[in-house]
This record gives sequence, C-alpha cells and structure tokens, in this order.
Amino acid sequence: MKNVFFMLFLFVGFTAFSQTAYEKAMTEKIATVQQHKTPDEFTALTNDFKRIGDKEKTQWLPYYYAAFASIQKGRLAMREGKKEELDPIADEAQKYLDLAMELNKDSAENLVLQKMIHSLKMMVNPQQRFMSEGMLAADALSKAEKIDAENPRITLMKAEDTYYTPEQFGGSKTKGLELFQKALDQFKVYQPKSSLDPNWGKAEAEYFLANKP
Repeated sequence: MKNVFFMLFLFVGFTAFSQTAYEKAMTEKIATVQQHKTPDEFTALTNDFKRIGDKEKTQWLPYYYAAFASIQKGRLAMREGKKEELDPIADEAQKYLDLAMELNKDSAENLVLQKMIHSLKMMVNPQQRFMSEGMLAADALSKAEKIDAENPRITLMKAEDTYYTPEQFGGSKTKGLELFQKALDQFKVYQPKSSLDPNWGKAEAEYFLANKP
C-alpha cells in the first residue's frame, strides 16, 4: 500500500511539474511577442510556439500564438509594402490556426485571428479580393462577436477597418477612433480566462488615441 501511495505521489508531483514547465515556457514566450521587430524574430517565435504545441499535443494556445506570431510578421510585411509576401505568410498562419481550432472549437480568439488572416490575403489586391477574402474576414469577426461580444480584440479589429477604410466606402477616422476608445474601455474590464490566454491589443488602441490626426 505504501508503494501505491508513493507512486501516486510521484505521478501527481510529475504532472504538476510538467504543467508548471509548460506555463513557464509559454509565459516567457508570450512576454516577448510585442518586443519582436523583424521577420526573422517572428519566424523564430512561431517555431518556438510550434515546438511547445507539438510537445503538449492537447493545448491549443501554443498553436494560437504560433499563428499570431506569423500574422504579426505578415502585418510587418504589409506596412513595408511587401505584398508578394502576404499570401505565403497567411498560409503559414492558417496552418497553425487550423491546429488551434481543432483543439478549441468555437473560440472567439481563434476567429479574431481568422479574420486577420483573411485581411492579410485581401491586402495583396484589395479591389480584386474584397468580395472573397474581405467577406470571409467580416464573417469570421461576426462569428467571434456572437461568441464573445465584449471581447476588446473584436472591437479593435472593427476600429482598424473603420479607421483605414476611405470615407467613400463607409470608413471614417473619427468613427475609427471612437471604436478604439470603446476597445480601450473594454480592455479595462475584460478578464482573460487564464494568465496564458490572449491579452494583446491594448497598446494599439492607446497608440491610435494618443496620435489622433
């Protein structure tokens, strides 16, 4: 009987240690996401999260962050006008997001990333792809809102779209800034489900509000 209890103690202790190691690895990597500035840094971060996901197998967040790091690399390429890089980067992000979605279906956070992936692909040629990728992006965001209406990242995505869309197509910098303010207000009260769950976006809302045209 003593041996049984001893083995049980070792099992429980090992499980707790494994969870702690996973959380520690994730926490360290998540903390660096906003610090990266180059494509190579984002590529390395994507690979780091993939390795964690491949090791854990049942955790969706590593693959979520692998997709997010790829998307950030894509947004960097978009700002630099490197449209030819957007499709392959979006495809890479989609690969990891599909894995996250398999492990966590009906997640608003995953759907926000899905919206961002479609938006990256749309930006290759907005005029040609608005009715395809643009509509898919809007659909993903609508689905996310039905799941978690108070999620500030959903409002942040709406703010970006409204701010950057020309007025003749329904956009408005004024309305965009109003949505950035709404997102910031939501960030003040919104609670992530865990310390590892997505909590990004507040700095972007603050940036736009601090740099009003």
